[in-house]
Amino acid sequence: MMQFLTDCFVLIQGWLFDTLVQPVLFALGLAGYVEMGFEGIEFALLGVIELTIAYALMRPLEAWWPAEHWTQRRAVRVDVIYSVLNRLGIIPLAVFALLAPGFMELEGWLRFHDIIPRQLEDWLPGLDRHPLASFFIYLVILDFAEYWRHRLSHTFRWWWALHGIHHSQRQMSFWTDSRNHLLDDLIAGLWFACLSLLIGVPPGHFLGLLIALRLVENLSHTNTRLSFGQLGDYLIVGPRYHRWHHALDLPSDLRYRGGCNFAILLPAWDILFGTLYLEKELPPTGIHEISTAEIAARDDFWAQQKLGLTLFWKALVTRPEKSPSA
Repeated sequence: MMQFLTDCFVLIQGWLFDTLVQPVLFALGLAGYVEMGFEGIEFALLGVIELTIAYALMRPLEAWWPAEHWTQRRAVRVDVIYSVLNRLGIIPLAVFALLAPGFMELEGWLRFHDIIPRQLEDWLPGLDRHPLASFFIYLVILDFAEYWRHRLSHTFRWWWALHGIHHSQRQMSFWTDSRNHLLDDLIAGLWFACLSLLIGVPPGHFLGLLIALRLVENLSHTNTRLSFGQLGDYLIVGPRYHRWHHALDLPSDLRYRGGCNFAILLPAWDILFGTLYLEKELPPTGIHEISTAEIAARDDFWAQQKLGLTLFWKALVTRPEKSPSA
């Protein structure tokens, strides 16, 4: 069965490449990007599969066991747009492909000068012969890095100006995972791709790691009362755990520290660095808008992009106020 599905995937990928992508690239004089175009189709197809899995598994949870009941779902529509653009987009793959040649040049220069960069396989000999073990080790390392990327996006004012778009949703659903300013998405793609290249993540692992983390993020944003139990909620990030990260109101000490529950996959990072906060109730989500522009942008894609850039520029050119983080 798996072989049949794999063969179908390869067949569809080849047909799309030969019919749509390759002719366009040659017509535009971009023959040098043929390999990237082929990989881009793979990324887009996997995005379709990922969205299908997320909808099939998480939409029923939201319908049967919701954390909140909404009279209308208009606010969710913009998140659907974000999800389609993100999952079918090529920002993470493009960043990885664009950075890879530079890293190879740098590595070649270092080796020529007898400077040998040590990668994960150098520290753990034989790891390349155990692909499943190496996948999970890479996953833990990247999850640790994602914790700090996420936490820093709440720490720096200029970064929060962009990341706040993600938190402005008051009807949080599994679609909300992709609700990010495009510049914030680009920064996240650079972060993830740079670290992946630095630790030597094989290209075959890269997509799998990306998809694994994103499916967990889809689940953690789901509008559901699902809990992994008293112990399970401290082992893997779930909907109740992450809902407190998006809480509309938090205790004042957490607001001053920038928030809580920054982990993407493993709550261990929040436990280790003292940023975990978990209560039994399910809080409302969102942020307190302070201007009519922020309220107007709540459900509008282009208004959110414009607002993010405006706040980003203001954060860069103005001094910080002595007030708690949003």
